Amino acid sequence: MHQQLTPTGEDAVADLAARHGVSTDAVRAMLDAVNAGRGSMAQFHIPELGGGGQWMRGGMTMVGNMFDHGLKARVDGLCRDLSELLASHQIYPPLQSNQGFGGNWWPSGLGSPSSSGGQNGSQYAYFPAARRLAVLVGGRLSVYDTLDHSIGGVQQQQGGSPGSVEFTSQYGTFTAASLPLVDPAPADSISGSAPDPTPATSPVAPPSTNFDEITSAIEALAALHGKGILTDDEFFSKKAELLKRI
Repeated sequence: MHQQLTPTGEDAVADLAARHGVSTDAVRAMLDAVNAGRGSMAQFHIPELGGGGQWMRGGMTMVGNMFDHGLKARVDGLCRDLSELLASHQIYPPLQSNQGFGGNWWPSGLGSPSSSGGQNGSQYAYFPAARRLAVLVGGRLSVYDTLDHSIGGVQQQQGGSPGSVEFTSQYGTFTAASLPLVDPAPADSISGSAPDPTPATSPVAPPSTNFDEITSAIEALAALHGKGILTDDEFFSKKAELLKRI
């Protein structure tokens, strides 16, 4: 089942379907794939677009029939348009407010969240005015700087442990751990005790997603190689090229 889209997203899907000569279902499936790849890559299986394949922005585009260059160009063009769309428009609807889920467990200094809720064993609250995201997992509170993200959705992290969720913004899908940590969970916000206040830690630089993206790309290459879609030379050549980017 596809994620719900905003009216802007629905209109954009229809426009791209007409522009690229594919169905809206194919565009929706590819949109979710590009979004899951944070706008820079996509792994997909769409019968209308040749079945299984992979797209990487600025890199290789792979489809079921590696000799169908017209299909490769269509997939690349569609994915590039979707990547630009995700970066420039609110495609997925904002998080729905869930007041009363666990009470006001976030630091009072953050004000009132535009949205809050719980999923996969965690609670979260988003404060766009303060550019903060509060996450509570197992009684431990963490507050993150959202930078210039405009958070519009949340989902359970695929294959993740309890408490692991992913957020969606105009830049794609990301985890809270990829954001700078700005407040290491004041103890009195959970236990009710009042220890001496401690200064907030310096922001921690967000870990690069480059390694995860390259690892996913190599795994996709290996799958295509195992199916005989890529030759040994093509597989090892592209793998070496990707490893150099780490």
